Amino acid sequence: MTEVDIAIIGAGIGGMAAAIALHRAGYKVGVYEQAPRFGRVGAGINLTPNAVKVLDGLGVGAVLRATAYEPTCRVSRLWDSGQETSRLELHAQGERRYGAPQLTIHRADLLSALEATLPAGSVHLGAKVVAIGQDERHAWLELADGSRVAARAVVGCDGIHSVVREAIAGPEAPRFTGKVAFRSIVPTAPLARYDLTPTTKWWGPDASSQIFTFLIDRGQRELFVFATVPETEWTHESWSIQGHKDELLRAYAGFHEEALAILEGCDVVLKTALYARDPMARWTHGRVTLLGDACHAMLPFMAQGAAMGLEDAAVLSRCLGEAGDDVPAALLRYEQARLERASRIQRGSLQNDWLRSDTNADWVYGYDAWTEPLPERAH
Repeated sequence: MTEVDIAIIGAGIGGMAAAIALHRAGYKVGVYEQAPRFGRVGAGINLTPNAVKVLDGLGVGAVLRATAYEPTCRVSRLWDSGQETSRLELHAQGERRYGAPQLTIHRADLLSALEATLPAGSVHLGAKVVAIGQDERHAWLELADGSRVAARAVVGCDGIHSVVREAIAGPEAPRFTGKVAFRSIVPTAPLARYDLTPTTKWWGPDASSQIFTFLIDRGQRELFVFATVPETEWTHESWSIQGHKDELLRAYAGFHEEALAILEGCDVVLKTALYARDPMARWTHGRVTLLGDACHAMLPFMAQGAAMGLEDAAVLSRCLGEAGDDVPAALLRYEQARLERASRIQRGSLQNDWLRSDTNADWVYGYDAWTEPLPERAH
């Protein structure tokens, strides 16, 4: 039987961040990922200042800045007229106001930076977890190949279809929202006549329709496009299913000519149905807890899915770093520190009205997971 201090199930953004943070806190960490290799699906990711602060603390911020773009501002525009309805300055204020900039980057660059920072030998690919268990002294995993891993704690970072979540909280039936999302990466050269430097949200005629764009690759060659539209028939919840440009253009007919020019460049389109999940009452059971999408999967309208997993990772490492031998108490302290904030953002992401007008973003972007006061330790 293999023994580690902390067993992490899942090697996504949250799982890798947790492994790095816990290693830095002095723990021997094992990461168990069922995929046989790291995938690199083409997509952009919007790292708001609260996420960047975590990444800086993990030691990967400088690497990310070498390939990321720092938007000048975040702008809202109306779908038909193109009228600007709000503007949040980012480039000039981000570092001063929030302690870190906003970065937009290719997801593969973020994953590669995290992967390169992981402690050597900590990630086990092709390791499918089929069961978990615990007693008063240990938790353990059973893998599909028959091997077992013993640990002081198990952290489920295994995403929206988490087997760890189901093991400790029972099965869940998420709700289909009636919306689908399209993603694409567009070359910027044909769009040179437009100002693409802000992150821009085009608000559609109803809350289900929107187009969100931001530059990646240091702002030199590529624009990431994320768009949602109402649809009742398509129900596939996967980020790797191919869509079609013609379908995209039909869905957004009538949008402003600049928005349509961007969509014309979407030669490769990925499509997924969007499902909603309710906040959980508890994340932790004894020596087993959840992190990231496993406990608070959210719709993408506040761009906080990855940020919440990164914040979780930092706070978990702080709680365990102060735990001594009482690991279950540390896991409960982590849950108490994170549940209210993550649940509030999860609920807010359902509404698709974040920053439509001059909303105050300080409570989201100003949070620092490394310094935020923690709840009192249980005695």
